[in-house]
Amino acid sequence: MSEVILSLDNATKLYAGVPAIEGVDFELRRGEIHALVGENGAGKSTLTKVMAGVVSLTSGVMKIDGAIVSPRTPLEARQLGVGMVFQENSLVPTMTVAQNLFLGQEKFYNRLRGIYIAAQQFLQSLNFDVPPTAIVGGLGAAKKQMVEIARAVLNRAKIIIFDEPTATLTPEEKKYFFDLVRDLKQRGVSIVFISHALEEALQLADRISVLRDGKKVVTDDADKFDRARIVQAMVGRDLSNTLYGVRKTSVRRAGERILTIQNLKMAPMVRNNSLSVFAGQITGVFGLVGAGRTETFKVVAGVLKRDFFHGGEILLRDKPVRYRVPGPAVKAGIAYVTEDRKIEGFFETFSIARNIYLGLLAKYPRGRALLSAREQAEAGKAWGDQLKVRAIGQSAKVVELSGGNQQKVVIAKSLIQSPDLIIFDEPTRGVDVGAIVEIHEHINRLADEGKAVVVISSYLPEVLALSDRILVTRQGKVVEEFSALEATEEKIMYAAIH
Repeated sequence: MSEVILSLDNATKLYAGVPAIEGVDFELRRGEIHALVGENGAGKSTLTKVMAGVVSLTSGVMKIDGAIVSPRTPLEARQLGVGMVFQENSLVPTMTVAQNLFLGQEKFYNRLRGIYIAAQQFLQSLNFDVPPTAIVGGLGAAKKQMVEIARAVLNRAKIIIFDEPTATLTPEEKKYFFDLVRDLKQRGVSIVFISHALEEALQLADRISVLRDGKKVVTDDADKFDRARIVQAMVGRDLSNTLYGVRKTSVRRAGERILTIQNLKMAPMVRNNSLSVFAGQITGVFGLVGAGRTETFKVVAGVLKRDFFHGGEILLRDKPVRYRVPGPAVKAGIAYVTEDRKIEGFFETFSIARNIYLGLLAKYPRGRALLSAREQAEAGKAWGDQLKVRAIGQSAKVVELSGGNQQKVVIAKSLIQSPDLIIFDEPTRGVDVGAIVEIHEHINRLADEGKAVVVISSYLPEVLALSDRILVTRQGKVVEEFSALEATEEKIMYAAIH
């Protein structure tokens, strides 16, 4: 365990003269799990992309097994024994699972049947329930992540970097993943593990390194950390009383009934679902994967269609509505902040300002005759400042931002529409503790202003911290409702399972 397999000495990477990481020293030992934590924009992804050959250092030295290396591409890094599972998947969506697994390892002559059999056996050995013949583009986020992990393991890397690998996994899939990582460790593989779920870092890692503002703050054994020490090192201040730390002692009173859903059906995910959402309140929605939470509210926002016959009824301010596309829903005052920001949330090669401005233009389904560059710049600056989007400038492309800042752009893109009903689907997935506090503050502010707010979340402490009332879904419909004053994690989970 004492042997260093990879090291970075005085590592610095500049973008337009601005350091993403600066003077970072990092060591990874053979056969250890090393967690890397920090706020969004702290430099975690940049540091690991240097190791994986995605970006090159501006200055500093990288060594593998004591030899100086400077991989310029992921292929060169892979040849050096370094593999990376990215936060946003890098699979080819039109290929099958098996083809993605063996991409780059093909022989001159290939038999698809042989590839599928080999992939099936390999996936079963990892306890991953993914059909090898499935087209990747048709898989859900969790299944895609499992294919990414399997591909990294298949490449026999001696160093594997996981960037937010559990963000889209269910509790059962997380258990499989943790067992897999521990098994890799037993085989002598070294793991770098980025996670915003600090409990995972404390549970899984041998050592933890904390980054802040592009610099390393501390490295220590995991058993010498607790959540409070990590948070303090990450943000330079104590967030224990603002991040899931305070039990609600009061809830907002319900205002006007904004949304009513009656016997909604969308086979096979939504089954006779009924619920109400009120102005001036945050309605939390919790349920296990497959409970129909997201699908229900995508129907409300016009992203999905309910069943044509006997599909139920949706009332907006007591008037029946049926949106087949999102445009009319946006115009009616409904904003849906997606859980999959990369695929559905923004145009990654557009600037921050342009993405936010496109959110405004979405209120005009038939377009506008005149587009204003000045209005775009002003909107981008105003909303970027309001949500504290951190970037080199408003002209920065969204793909260049950290995950938390990308999420803020997605939220700004919806809020610029001045909606009356805002649906947040997993608003803090893949977001660091500092950004979580800022996003929660903004969600609370919207409810205080009289907006009707829905928060769909798989993280119980978040549901309890934000909600005034909590709806629990199971098998496609709401089965229980709690006031936040009476709800507990045990009651909510019992309702979600039984």
